Amino acid sequence: MDGITDLSFFAILVKSGSLAAAAQELGVTPSSVSKRLAGLETRLRVRLLNRTTRRISLTPEGELYLTEGERIISDLDALEQRISGSADTPKGLLKVSATLGFGRRHIMPVISTFARKYPDVEVQMHLSDRPVNMAEHGFDIAIRFGELPDTRMTARKLANNRRFICASHSYISQHGIPAHPKELSKHECIFIRESDETYGTWHFRYKDRQETVKVRGQLSTNDGESALGWALDGHGLIIRSEWDVAAYLRSGRLRRLLEEWEVPPADIYVVYPTKHNLSAKTRAFVEYMLESFARYRDSGREKNQSMW
Repeated sequence: MDGITDLSFFAILVKSGSLAAAAQELGVTPSSVSKRLAGLETRLRVRLLNRTTRRISLTPEGELYLTEGERIISDLDALEQRISGSADTPKGLLKVSATLGFGRRHIMPVISTFARKYPDVEVQMHLSDRPVNMAEHGFDIAIRFGELPDTRMTARKLANNRRFICASHSYISQHGIPAHPKELSKHECIFIRESDETYGTWHFRYKDRQETVKVRGQLSTNDGESALGWALDGHGLIIRSEWDVAAYLRSGRLRRLLEEWEVPPADIYVVYPTKHNLSAKTRAFVEYMLESFARYRDSGREKNQSMW
């Protein structure tokens, strides 16, 4: 089991941020931590960390070792818990973070039924459209859109989530329908201010062709609900998640445009810290969420058939 203990040691070292902090965490001297790291690198015949007296950083090999190693440890821990038939009961405070619109519409009802099934778990739900630092704010669970680069977190897909470009019939009747992404420069576009890098830039793909379009418009916001409201009022074109616009597409208040062109998806994940001994309340909530959203991960649906 030397490989497993080395993986655990390396994970603690990286999360501690320095050899001295890791030594304090492990209750040993910094020199012993340095010696063990050197021995591990010698055994693997690669350099895992770049280090100075004050900080450490991962090499590409170190990042791979950490990411895959934590997955192996997590899988082993889950296997042992299943075999041992752990009898610990889900209980205590569980803090959950989610986005405003999706949290209200889809996470809140699931928490309602979860609370009835697990009366000993006290759930605090925090809704915000700003990303939160889970460790800093003490969250056990977060519902996030898109995959996360943070190797300290475990992300499991909750639901597929396509994104569509849409407009109201009142807008279309006045301005027409774009036949190609390049024509979007002639249209009023409503967009979300999420970051300077993506602001006003829309990406499309059709088979092996890709188009990146810089769009313009009178209205922009950092709030998705407001942007959707403007689109419904006929102010312009919008790109929104399938869960957000499905009902309006079915009712006819919005029409999907450029259907042959795919917009990058924003699949939905349940995220939690990667730990050896995940609490019973967290395990129960994650499994309950995955079961509740199972139908939204159905990959066998028709291309234009909405699941929401």
